[in-house]
Amino acid sequence: MIGYALLARCISQSAVLLALALAAAPGLAEEAKDDKAKSSSNNGSSGAKSDKSDKQKDVDTEHLFGFTEGSDTGEKGEQEVLVDTISRFSKRRDGPGRSTYHVLDTRFSYQFNPVEQFSVELSAFGNLRRQRNIADLDDKAFGTFDGASVELKYQFLKGSAEQPLGLALELRPRFTRVLPVEGNGANVFDMESLIQLDVQLVPGKVWYGSNISFEPAAGRQRGGGQGYRSSTFLWSNAVVGQVTEGTFVGPEVRYLRGYDGVFLNHLESEAVLVGPVLHRRFTEKIWLTVAYAAQVWGRDTDPTYARRGLGLTQFERHNLRVKFGMEF
Repeated sequence: MIGYALLARCISQSAVLLALALAAAPGLAEEAKDDKAKSSSNNGSSGAKSDKSDKQKDVDTEHLFGFTEGSDTGEKGEQEVLVDTISRFSKRRDGPGRSTYHVLDTRFSYQFNPVEQFSVELSAFGNLRRQRNIADLDDKAFGTFDGASVELKYQFLKGSAEQPLGLALELRPRFTRVLPVEGNGANVFDMESLIQLDVQLVPGKVWYGSNISFEPAAGRQRGGGQGYRSSTFLWSNAVVGQVTEGTFVGPEVRYLRGYDGVFLNHLESEAVLVGPVLHRRFTEKIWLTVAYAAQVWGRDTDPTYARRGLGLTQFERHNLRVKFGMEF
C-alpha cells in the first residue's frame, strides 16, 4: 500500500507540472509573437531575438537528465559515438563476513540520423562484475562481452521556445549473454519500449524530463538449460536547470518494479531511487553526463525478506551512470 500511495503522489505531482507547462505554452507563444512584432520596428532588436531563439534550440535534451532520457534525436545526417557505463553496487548480504556486489555494464554505441526526427543506434555491451557472499547468488568474478542491441527512436514532437513539449518513442531490441542480477551465462532476448517526454518549464533555463518503460525478457541459461522469464516497469522523472553556460544540474527520481514472467506476472521487487544529475557540455559537440541514485524505499515480495527494508531481490542500493559522447 505504501508503494501505491507513493506512486500516486508522484504521478499527481508530475501531472501538475506538465499541466502548468502546457498552460504556459500559449502565453510563451504570444510573447514570442509580440517580440517579433516589436523587432520589425526596431532593427537592432531583431538580431538579439534571433540569437536568443538559436541559443534555446541548441540545448539537446537527449542526454540531459541522467538515467532519464530526453526526447531529442538530433538533426538529419548527424552522427554520435557514446560510451555509457552504469555501475550497480550493494545487495543483501548472506551471512557473516564481508560481502561484495559490484557490476559495471558498459555500452559502446554509434548513432546516426537518416532522416529528421528519427535515429538509429547500434550498441555493443560489456559486463564486469564481482559478487561474493550475496543472498541467493553464487560467488562470481569475471568480465565478458554481453551482447548487442539496435535502438530505434522517433520524435513525434520537438520542443522549442514557442512549443516547449517534446515527445518520442524508442524501441530497444537486445540480445544479452549474462543475466543482469545473477550473472549466470545465458542467451536472452529483451525488448524495451520507452516513452520519452520533456518540457521547458522556463525557456532556456529549466527542463523537466519523464520516461515510462516496459521491458520483457525471455531466454535460457547456458549449461543446465533452465528457462529465464522476467519483465521490468520503470517510471522516471528529472528536473534540471542551467546554472552556468553549458552546465545543468538537478534532482532525479525513479520508480521500478521487477517481475517474474514476461508480462508483469508476479511482482518480486519494487524500489524508489533518488539522486542528483550533472550534465556538462564542454563544446558544441562534446558532452558528459553523470548521475547517481540511491534506493530510499523498496520491498521484496519473498516472505523471507518481508520485514527487511528495500527491494534488493531485483535491484541494488546504489546506481552510478557516466555517459561521455561526441557528435560529428
